[in-house]
Amino acid sequence: MTQSAWPTAPAQDPPPVPIPFRLRVPDADLDELKARLARTRWPDEAPDSPWAYGTSVDWLRSLVDYWRSGFDWRTHEAALNAWPQFKVPLGGIDLHFLHVPGKGPAPLPLLLSHGWPGSVLEFMKLIPMLTDPASHGADPADAFTVVAPSLPGFCLSFAPGQPRLGCEAIADVFAQLMTEVLGYRSFVAQGGDWGAFITSRLAVSHPERLLGIHLNLLALRRDPTPVANASAAEQQYLRELAIFLAEETGYQAIQGTRPQTLAFGLTDSPAGLAAWIGEKFRAWSDCGGDPFRVFSRDELLANISLYWLTGAIGSSFWPYYSRAHNPWPIPAGQRIEVPTAYAAFPREILRPPRSLAEQTYNIQRWTEMPRGGHFAALEQPDALARDIRTFFRPMRSRD
Repeated sequence: MTQSAWPTAPAQDPPPVPIPFRLRVPDADLDELKARLARTRWPDEAPDSPWAYGTSVDWLRSLVDYWRSGFDWRTHEAALNAWPQFKVPLGGIDLHFLHVPGKGPAPLPLLLSHGWPGSVLEFMKLIPMLTDPASHGADPADAFTVVAPSLPGFCLSFAPGQPRLGCEAIADVFAQLMTEVLGYRSFVAQGGDWGAFITSRLAVSHPERLLGIHLNLLALRRDPTPVANASAAEQQYLRELAIFLAEETGYQAIQGTRPQTLAFGLTDSPAGLAAWIGEKFRAWSDCGGDPFRVFSRDELLANISLYWLTGAIGSSFWPYYSRAHNPWPIPAGQRIEVPTAYAAFPREILRPPRSLAEQTYNIQRWTEMPRGGHFAALEQPDALARDIRTFFRPMRSRD
């Protein structure tokens, strides 16, 4: 089967037509960013260990200095523009997405969904490993055609005043993108963070369209209450969950209840935005306390800059507000029967055991990764790509 012969959805109403897109940030916006960085008003730091109460002042000073005087946005803008990009009106917004053709005998359509505080820039190393496996020492028969949207409300899928969408609505928009707009009758999907929730919700709402899903975070209900006859692994997970809920969810509380108030500070201060996002890249990655062990300054700042230059940080909070005020996206008592793979990275924010995961997902593959954390596509792209290729390989013969 050639790429063009992959099964397509039957035509119904005329679908919206994607428009090619290229990003070009005005020079004036970059100059204004540097001016704001130069005028940063710095807080003091509590006389204790750096990072004990949040982002280290010295670490952020160094990052901001590089952002102002050494970082070259145009390099990252050009790298993003090297991929085919489009916008299409769906769900009341102009949805931005990458649509990168695979290089192989029959590339499999793959929907790739990012999370918060990430963006499609997380996938810059992963995409070529999936679309052109032969160039990375893998079998060209394992090629994917990758569709990677910017989540609605995030960065390039944001415009002031547009509707806010929770992960349930985003899943419906992505299903429409893949089938009605791009014409794929069936496809596979992968995601972490909110991308894992969206991918899981797709499997709930549109299981007939999915051949399988691959996750690097599991959207399990977060109830730390001890359960009868819990195994040692389950007891350990419940203890870790209780600590996470007590100590690591302050950002969820404010983003899920007062997102507008927080948006003022982070939309007005680039240093504040870098502190808010940078702390999560440190806390959630397998970096041993030093983010630059796994991310370059340029990788981190490219992502932060995209949020800043699009003014999208406030709208990116909306999935948290929606999640806090609506039922869990996987209905109580419902099990996802779409074949599921999970890549278990050791420094993921939550690491439920397989016994609990199988109550919610039809787990067909469970891979314990030797290293890596929450930002798997950036931290361990080779390992993630191998696991994705391996899991979806048997599904390529299905119509």
